[in-house]
Amino acid sequence: MPQGQPTTVPDDGLTTRQRRTLPVLAVHTGPGKGKSTAAFGLALRAWNQGWPIGVFQFVKSAKWRVGEENALRVLGASGEGGTVAWHKMGEGWSWVQRDIADSEEAAKEGWAQVKRDLAAETYRLYVLDEFTYPLHWGWIPVEEVLDVLRDRPGSQHVVITGRYAPEALVEAADLVTEMTKVKHPMDAGRKGQRGIEW
Repeated sequence: MPQGQPTTVPDDGLTTRQRRTLPVLAVHTGPGKGKSTAAFGLALRAWNQGWPIGVFQFVKSAKWRVGEENALRVLGASGEGGTVAWHKMGEGWSWVQRDIADSEEAAKEGWAQVKRDLAAETYRLYVLDEFTYPLHWGWIPVEEVLDVLRDRPGSQHVVITGRYAPEALVEAADLVTEMTKVKHPMDAGRKGQRGIEW
């Protein structure tokens, strides 16, 4: 199993084993496609390790039936790996804003649930899908999020997806990936299709 070699070893008093098991805060951001998909790939690894997983979709419509949701729900119920809980924050926002007040309230309620679950150590991996948008729009204070995530108990890993990740979140994260767009079918007038976008 490839494990890589760190380029630096901090003088933090921790052993290699202790440092390896520290909880990770990951951010997938940028204008390119694949941020959520990468996070769900991470969830597959967590499921394989038997970890309980909590997925919180913050701004995608509750009516959307994404393929990753169905696949992870089936895997979670299979009894072979970890459990999977999937939470949708109300009707959300799906690239055309509708009722901003309702969406803001749903996002705040979703964040309140994440805080409760972190305090209770409900999951080992949290996927906060499209969570950068409520932060970018000022619906949820970035400093509060950073405080909660910094002080989360146990070994709870968190991956946050979405464009416009606040700089403070990027600085606080252990792993940041920026997806950039080189080409996209929409550039040639093609709409999303089954099996590719959902």
